[in-house]
Amino acid sequence: MDKPVLLEVKDLKTYFYSGKHALKAVDSVSFSIREGEVFGLVGESGSGKSITCKSLIGLIHRPGRIAGGSIRYRGQELVGLSEKALTAVRGKEIGMIFQEPMVALNPVLRIGQQITESFKDPGLSGEEKHARAVELLRRVGIPNPEQRMREYPHQFSGGMRQRVVIAIALASNPKLLLADEPTTALDVTIQAQILQLLRELKDEYSMSMVLVTHNLGVAAQICDRIAVMYGGHIMELGPTRELFAHPQNPYTRGLLASLPVNKRKGEPLSAIPGTPPNLGEMPVGCPFAPRCARAQDVCFSQPPAEREVGPGHTCRCHFADGPCREEDDCGKPQ
Repeated sequence: MDKPVLLEVKDLKTYFYSGKHALKAVDSVSFSIREGEVFGLVGESGSGKSITCKSLIGLIHRPGRIAGGSIRYRGQELVGLSEKALTAVRGKEIGMIFQEPMVALNPVLRIGQQITESFKDPGLSGEEKHARAVELLRRVGIPNPEQRMREYPHQFSGGMRQRVVIAIALASNPKLLLADEPTTALDVTIQAQILQLLRELKDEYSMSMVLVTHNLGVAAQICDRIAVMYGGHIMELGPTRELFAHPQNPYTRGLLASLPVNKRKGEPLSAIPGTPPNLGEMPVGCPFAPRCARAQDVCFSQPPAEREVGPGHTCRCHFADGPCREEDDCGKPQ
């Protein structure tokens, strides 16, 4: 039996305005997240995945704004809420791990103070907050937590700073955790440790999670379902195993082909030709058409509609009619 829906996003539009022009960073995006689920938002830089994530908790600042759509958390509409009401939801229900821990942490405040300030329960005494902060640091794998409570962010390594950011996000015991590129700039070993920690914490705290990443390999390790974004649109969405086994969109196939797996030494890696679209000059039809080796006339003139290609598996492509043939793959060695 499916678990209840925790978050439902319908037709979300987040635009950035410059004069009379609107840059459509997120355009008509829809998805839902169930209790206990890890949902991945994957795509290249500029695809709209981080803006989508920040839109969920109203962290869009001028010249950007949510131009349309609905974001419902536990049935409550978040779009249009006052800043005070939205802050209450952020603090008690939804936590966020930001992309760069050195930016997320205040460099002039001790780590302990930054964690204790994150507790939202007014009934907690100073001693109780301190004890909980120490326990959080211990839980996220920071040795000597009592001592490190008194230290500053610059005294921590990149991986340890990320663990501190995770501890702060968990301070209010959220039901939904938004993780925006939580392993960026970390070496592979530390990446694996952080992902394992997030997996454990998700189960321990009975949370749902949104993982934002440019790396399909990272998403495969932890996500139950994945949405592949490009040019502000969700191009393909489905269960992780299904998406990897039967990718339908040429962009998804290009991303998968670029992964360094099953490659012989000296063999060139595959790459998607071209560059992501300029949001101010989006193509009329499919946003991926200018880079797609499979594109035909219709791709340049008509946006593809979302279509179901399998159980829980949807795709935006005029030719999403089954597994890709070898000659149709858009990931070509450069």
